[in-house]
Amino acid sequence: MFAWGVAVSVRAPYLLLMPLADHLAVPHGTPFRLADLDPRGKDRLQKHTGAPDSKEAAQAALETDIAAIADLQYRLWAENRRALLLILQGMDTSGKDGVVRHVFSGVNPTGVRVTSFKKPSEIELDHDFLWRIHAATPARGEVGIFNRSHYEDVLVVRVHGLVPEPIWRARYETINAFESLLASGGTTIVKCFLHISRDEQRRRLKDRLEDPDKRWKFQEADIEERKHWDDYQAAYEDALTRCSTPIAPWLVIPSDHKWLQRWAIGRVVRETLEGMGPRIPKPRIDVSRMTMK
Repeated sequence: MFAWGVAVSVRAPYLLLMPLADHLAVPHGTPFRLADLDPRGKDRLQKHTGAPDSKEAAQAALETDIAAIADLQYRLWAENRRALLLILQGMDTSGKDGVVRHVFSGVNPTGVRVTSFKKPSEIELDHDFLWRIHAATPARGEVGIFNRSHYEDVLVVRVHGLVPEPIWRARYETINAFESLLASGGTTIVKCFLHISRDEQRRRLKDRLEDPDKRWKFQEADIEERKHWDDYQAAYEDALTRCSTPIAPWLVIPSDHKWLQRWAIGRVVRETLEGMGPRIPKPRIDVSRMTMK
């Protein structure tokens, strides 16, 4: 799906010989285990991709990528032919909001649409599970960002037994067909699973309780959901295995270090847009004949 170029960050040692997404992608058709990947990820990424080795270096590289993303997003908007959809999934506190806030800090909000999917409303429950999702997909020229997504319907629904197993199991194929439909219509899909450890989640939840400025984020449900950690890990492994396709592969983003996570997603978004190669369209009029008085 992707036509990749070579990405160069602010320092020569960070030259990526192949797209970062290729290092992070879940292989198609291969059973996947989250326990096989370290959610800290520093050593693996630095060894294989030349990732930054410190928070300061990552921030400098991200700032360069943010500027590039802003320019590419402008071109995508002007071109008005294709779209980019970024899907962010992860356990509570995995950093989805922070990714949106930092990676997309330089874009023009006119051409970017962020959708946070929460508990379905009664109207949404009266439709098929993809009804509200399809309505939020990006139009041509737009960058769409899903903070949680249609994958909730094979995750929370499965863990809490909200629908019978035959129903949620059938949804994997439905999701793959849906994403294939979007791709055939010109939408490039980037799916990122933000991989954190249970210990790191505990630390972040504790931080929310202790910091008055973050306390508003904390909910009693966070404690209850944490009790289902192993069930969610199993549900995610099935989703990553069954729905990592050549058209829309899943990328597993090491997320115990937020600075590394944000650099990685910023770099993937930049490389994806570069691969799409959006171009400013030619003017529809002969500007040489225009005069201003």
